[in-house]
Amino acid sequence: MLGSDQHNIMDFNVKKLASDAGVFFTRAVQFTEEKFGQAEKTELDAHLENLISRGDGTKNWTEKILRQTEVLLQPNPSARIEEFIYDKLDKKLPSKTTNAELLGQYMLDAAAEFGPETPYGSTLITVGEYQKRLGGAERELLHTSATTFLTPLRNFLEGDWRTISKERRLLENRRLDLDICKARVKKAKQAEAKASAEHELRVAQTEFDRQAEVTRLLLEGISSTHLNHLRCLQDFAEAQATYYAQCHHYMQDLQRELSRCANSVGGPHSSAAICPNPVSSAFLSGPSAPGTVVSSSSSSNQKPRTPTIEQMQLPVTGARKAKVLYDYDAHDASELSLLADELITVYTVPGMDPDWLIGERGNDKGKVPVTYLELLS
Repeated sequence: MLGSDQHNIMDFNVKKLASDAGVFFTRAVQFTEEKFGQAEKTELDAHLENLISRGDGTKNWTEKILRQTEVLLQPNPSARIEEFIYDKLDKKLPSKTTNAELLGQYMLDAAAEFGPETPYGSTLITVGEYQKRLGGAERELLHTSATTFLTPLRNFLEGDWRTISKERRLLENRRLDLDICKARVKKAKQAEAKASAEHELRVAQTEFDRQAEVTRLLLEGISSTHLNHLRCLQDFAEAQATYYAQCHHYMQDLQRELSRCANSVGGPHSSAAICPNPVSSAFLSGPSAPGTVVSSSSSSNQKPRTPTIEQMQLPVTGARKAKVLYDYDAHDASELSLLADELITVYTVPGMDPDWLIGERGNDKGKVPVTYLELLS
């Protein structure tokens, strides 16, 4: 009894295989004849054709943007291959030291060997620490970009698009079957054969229409994909803006530290040397205000005095317009809150932190961070 059942199952599988092979061969013949213009081809409606074209464009450009973003964030091809393998194995990629962090660590190790109390050693420590901070900012950019931008693009290509491609292949098979049935109806001579062919044609037409509707609905979902990718693109741009703003802030701090170190080394009698203000030199490039006296020399025992409010007033020639890049909420009464895209007047005052400027908007005035501004000429 068991042997008989196994024989029936094998017989069924062989028949199904033969049937599938026959269908495949028939479709191949129909496809080939269409290519050579020897058979009629049912055309899809214009709306569905446009949706297919739009879907193909979305898929192709998403692949290109994804690949180039990966190259931008990780130029090392070996590292990208490793990330790809871990992703396919559904395993978390081990945390790696960024190049900037590695450089910073090398500088700290070198300082320990040369002597942290030496000018070169202390400078290595300063620069090394800031390199590690830059590396940390880069690590955060990579993590945020992968989560908010790269992953959604991959999910579309490996999820939604695979489903769309599968249904499109099924639609193409249904179209071939429909055209095969149309050809059979034309070739049928006897009434009985013609009736059978017409019945098969109606069934094929129903299946084709149903599959065309399924494919259309999936392709119309591309609009939602575009909206999702738009949000992801905004998140990616925001992550980049945050990263570059952090880097700019760190490098300004580093320049200030290096200036302080250089002054300490260059002036043996100035143990409390004051670092030059790089922002002031950029803003006070115009002629000196009338009545302003610049001293060419000073006594070695003269102590710097804190400027008074009157002394902190900047001449009109030193003021510039600036466009606000991001919203900023003031942390205390000395600061000025900002709104993105607004224009304000900015200037600096002697002895002021180079990361900050004085901003004026109407009657409101307060400190504003340089990294939130685009200085206008």
